Amino acid sequence: MRSLFLILSNPRYFGPAWVFASLNILFGTWAIYIPTVKENLAIDKSQLGLAIFCLSMGVFVVFPMASKIINKMGVGKATALGVFLICLTGLLPLMAPSLYTLMAALFLFGSCNGFTDISMNTLVTELEKEDKAKFMSAAHGFFSLGGVLAGLGSFLIGPLGNPSLHMLCAVVLVLGVNFFFMKRYVHIKAAPIEKEPFSFKLFKPLLVIGLVSFMAMGSEGAIVDWSGLYLKEISIAPEALWGAGFLGFQITMTLGRFLGDSISEKWGSVKIVSLGAFVAIAGYLLVLTTNTYLAIAGFALSGLGFSVMVPELFRIGGTIKGVESSQGVSFIAGMGYMGFLVAPPVLGFVAKSTSLLVCFGILLVCAGLVLGASFLMKKKGP
Repeated sequence: MRSLFLILSNPRYFGPAWVFASLNILFGTWAIYIPTVKENLAIDKSQLGLAIFCLSMGVFVVFPMASKIINKMGVGKATALGVFLICLTGLLPLMAPSLYTLMAALFLFGSCNGFTDISMNTLVTELEKEDKAKFMSAAHGFFSLGGVLAGLGSFLIGPLGNPSLHMLCAVVLVLGVNFFFMKRYVHIKAAPIEKEPFSFKLFKPLLVIGLVSFMAMGSEGAIVDWSGLYLKEISIAPEALWGAGFLGFQITMTLGRFLGDSISEKWGSVKIVSLGAFVAIAGYLLVLTTNTYLAIAGFALSGLGFSVMVPELFRIGGTIKGVESSQGVSFIAGMGYMGFLVAPPVLGFVAKSTSLLVCFGILLVCAGLVLGASFLMKKKGP
């Protein structure tokens, strides 16, 4: 909680933290309109999954070139540019008149999301180095907070009655706050980073943890993208509650990230992963009842489980014997990000041939595998 107070009391830290929130405000606003976009464009689940896959491709395409652009511009200016880009491209998916324009719009939105994600994490890293202050975890808590704000915005679906207008309101909020705080970080530049060679033999002990990260963050991505459609089609929830599962998930995710460090000090990282997996399993069981209110509670419970699980995987990855902490954390983050982006479109194709109920059954099995893997990690140690 100390890092949270640091952010709230110092504009130098609040500005970058708000960029984290901004990214998820815009992404979350898009996510709650996924059922509406599917209906308006008259596309099936596999076509929607293909469109979401284009968003993932946009993120991956920008990764190789993002660091060069950031180093050339300066990380502060790059972060500010990223904010403007996500605001501009965030409007495009909800204005798309066809499947193909939706795919193009999501590709651009994904590219700008990926660029901003790398920029803002680099910015916080540089600030931590310069000021000897630690607030990266709390900054990620602000990312979850952005999802909460996006979820609360779902109650505007009825009154506004226009997805594009709703997104425009989110853009005005994001730009307004960022414009006020940009001057606090726009001048910051990142120090050059030397790349280290990758070795599969060196990273072999990380593979199990990497797969756990893949499944955990893949589950996060699936809930973000498919919870609204699940409540609409499987739970037959009223329109006002389509975004409630996403909202509940983001609220518990935020609370868990702000409070998880103190729990970890008492329990230890591996036990926290086990506990998180157990809580996520309980959440999925509630979701699979298909009852609207139990499903919403299940999404919230799953959010609590994953909130304490993913940060601990990074901690474990940084303590593998014979592997530098920066390399271990990078590998875990990469595997997790891949799961976050790949799982939703894959489940879209599964949903077309079966149903979303089967998809969440698969996610339940994955949570069970995570629980099993946590016992394996406990037995062998990091």
